[in-house]
Amino acid sequence: MKKSILTVLAFVVILSLGLVACAPAAEVVEEAEEAVEEVVEEAEEVAEEVEEVAEGVDMVLLPKFMGNLVFDEANQGAEEAHAELANTGELEYIGPTAENSVAGQIEIVTSATTRGVDAIMISNNAGDQIAPAAQAALDAGITVVTWDSPIPSAEGEQVFIAQVDFDETGKVMADMALNILGEDGGKFAVLSASPDAANQNAWIAALEEVLEEPEYAALELLDIVYGNDISEDSYNQALALVQTYPDMELIMAPTTIGIASAAKAMQDEGLCDTVKVSGLGLPSEMVDFTLNGCAPEFALWSFVDLGYLSYYASYLIATGELEPVEGATFEAGRMGSYTIEKDPTRDEGLRVLMGPFTVYDETNVQ
Repeated sequence: MKKSILTVLAFVVILSLGLVACAPAAEVVEEAEEAVEEVVEEAEEVAEEVEEVAEGVDMVLLPKFMGNLVFDEANQGAEEAHAELANTGELEYIGPTAENSVAGQIEIVTSATTRGVDAIMISNNAGDQIAPAAQAALDAGITVVTWDSPIPSAEGEQVFIAQVDFDETGKVMADMALNILGEDGGKFAVLSASPDAANQNAWIAALEEVLEEPEYAALELLDIVYGNDISEDSYNQALALVQTYPDMELIMAPTTIGIASAAKAMQDEGLCDTVKVSGLGLPSEMVDFTLNGCAPEFALWSFVDLGYLSYYASYLIATGELEPVEGATFEAGRMGSYTIEKDPTRDEGLRVLMGPFTVYDETNVQ
């Protein structure tokens, strides 16, 4: 590539000298010199871009924490895109423990900035606490994209790759609750992840808003508790809900760890006939609970696709092929075309909407 640029440059220089020889007028000489200058500048810029791409784009995929199968699936998607784009840079999959998620995520973003990576892809579990670290990365010229869970204020974030429309999530959960409990409705509680998880908070807020609509008047939300996406904590919180609310008929857990833990708790206690479980779950982890009636219905999207799409968008932004502005469109390999849009679920920020939801029951969980 560099040789071809130099060849063109040499040709232009020779041509320019030829023009000077044929027409020695001062203005012709000046025009030839200006043309040579422009070509030299353009050749240098192209050479720099080619060198940067040749060196590869070093990228970090940062989940909320390690040890959650859905994030491992997102990494599979990112690795697929990494290979497909033939990126010679490094794709690093690194995250904190669940117990140290907030501080750990901030530390990893700060460390990645210091090391000078080219792009950081964050599934945010630290709310706006991570914004200063993300902004510092952005100020250092690093591409910062969020996926799965955004930065609420959008500070330090160029675009959010949304798995589904967050407002729609509230309706999906309300519909599943009504389907499970019947038209007469009933009482239920929410078992969430952590209080700082932006996606969980947005989904619950959307659910509460939907519950105000007349068609969901028979549903009563009793409480919202947090298991911090730790299996043991979520299990214990589910049991505590049963003890606190003996007339509760459903636990809605919009987190894959929470829903599996709650379903196991109800199964272990022999409560599946009286307290059902629903929410957002991974089919491979929920199949037994669905078939035995503990969790008759739940929903999710493809985390493999989410990781794939997040990588594609981040890579294109990092290489300058995609400008993170409203209305910009791009091709994401096997997933097709996407458009960057204003995020309607936040006051500030842009998003790319993936979708769709898949609702699982005994007919399609296997």
